[in-house]
Amino acid sequence: MAGPLEGKVALVAGATRGAGRGIAVELGAAGATVYVTGRSTRAHRSEYDRPETIEDTADLVSAVGGHGIAVPVDHLDHSAVRALVDRIADEQGRLDVLVNDIWGGEKLFEWDTPVWEHDLDNGLRLLRLAVETHAVTSHFALPLLLRHPGGLVVEVTDGTAEYNRDTYRVNLFYDLAKTSVLRMAFALGHELGPRGATALALTPGWLRSEIMLDAFGVHEDNWRDALDREPHFAISETPRFVGRAVAALAGDPEVARFNGQSLSSGGLAREYGFTDLDGSRPDAWRYLVEVQDPGKPADVTGYR
Repeated sequence: MAGPLEGKVALVAGATRGAGRGIAVELGAAGATVYVTGRSTRAHRSEYDRPETIEDTADLVSAVGGHGIAVPVDHLDHSAVRALVDRIADEQGRLDVLVNDIWGGEKLFEWDTPVWEHDLDNGLRLLRLAVETHAVTSHFALPLLLRHPGGLVVEVTDGTAEYNRDTYRVNLFYDLAKTSVLRMAFALGHELGPRGATALALTPGWLRSEIMLDAFGVHEDNWRDALDREPHFAISETPRFVGRAVAALAGDPEVARFNGQSLSSGGLAREYGFTDLDGSRPDAWRYLVEVQDPGKPADVTGYR
């Protein structure tokens, strides 16, 4: 049977690992052709120096029924992004979904460090990777997306607009980066909405990414072992959960009702009825506000 996104073309910019990989795989599971980009390939690693590659992501997309196409791209390189979009136009003639998930900042920020003590070069590099890349990609990709009505742009960030408005996030550079992406989705909504497309911001919850699992010294199959160290990790979710959120949005003929809004994986799970791989529906941002941030004991009852 054809998937609900059969014939649709997506670009997941920043799909090497984490949320980007989960999104690419779920778009593939729905039948889409998915171009996956990043800087880590089987021939060359980025400064992350991690084993995940865009080729691996493309293979995962194809394995679940989609068509995964890996393209090495540094999204700060204007000519490379232009060439990527030209290739999609030549090969597919359309672009239906753009996911801006480029980040690359895990090794660049310092927790709870004021701006005058934070490494300045690292902070500015973080802003370039997290914000400028999104603007560059949208600049070149949106004319192709607008060729056909109904296009969708998803700006992936950390935190909802409501949460980030009232909460200091890590440090100035991190806070500015994640809030800027939220505002970018709002601005794109104003520019795309009258032209027949939709832009929105989407945040996963506490993500069990490859990097996060490594930090806790666990794997996906034994992730609950990390609860001894951090009980609130019980609210965490796989990258496929936010992927299912994007697939649901991409398949919704009335997605324009979300134009310019800030959404979360947990909130969309209630809206569309999908679950994480284990059948749960973790609602991390409600949990943070009601349980974790007030300092209450970890208890995910009613939150997943």
